[in-house]
Amino acid sequence: MSDQTPDRYVPALGLHWLTPAYDTVVRLTTRERAFKSALMEQASIEPGHRILDLACGTGTLAVWLKQRHPQAVVTGIDGDPKVLGVARRKAHEAHVEIDFEQGLSIELPYEGDLFDRVLSSLFFHHLSWPDKQRTAAELFRVTRRGGELHVADWGRAGNPMLRAAFYAVQGMDGFENTRDNVEGRLIDLFIEAGFTDVAERRTFTTMFGTMSCYSALKPKVTS
Repeated sequence: MSDQTPDRYVPALGLHWLTPAYDTVVRLTTRERAFKSALMEQASIEPGHRILDLACGTGTLAVWLKQRHPQAVVTGIDGDPKVLGVARRKAHEAHVEIDFEQGLSIELPYEGDLFDRVLSSLFFHHLSWPDKQRTAAELFRVTRRGGELHVADWGRAGNPMLRAAFYAVQGMDGFENTRDNVEGRLIDLFIEAGFTDVAERRTFTTMFGTMSCYSALKPKVTS
């Protein structure tokens, strides 16, 4: 997703024909239930909160969010219409109401200071550094003052073995855009965008490397 435009959008797993396998691959290789549960827990969502699931993919996280917090308003956005179709079907089957919209992270179709919580999983490593910066700036814009950002993505490897395992991800998703993650630059990215209290909250060891959960706060008073 180094060039995040509709005609060059990179789908789940890199190729459209692999999209049907996305949920199975993520579930089997990333400890999905564990890290997404940790992400939801650290977000401390309250009744009435407006929540954005950025790059919601097939809607797993959005559905879990709505099931866990039925009084919250959950919105999912993704650039891939095919996975959004899967997400809407999941929500229907789970009997939960979620607004799924198509759009790109570098130009979100929302007014400023709208969401109490923004969550995102396994997305930032797809982006070039400039698009990471544009995305982080957009997230800062749409998050309410006093609101929070919570991100789960590949992080700095915990040991040489995990670093070696991550080469498989880099081979599939690209070395240039994934280098920022493995070098631990997401913390700097969110600070640069204006967030405070940025921290890596938890890490998970997976078969392809270290999964990190980050949190960040938009100050109640911004410059």
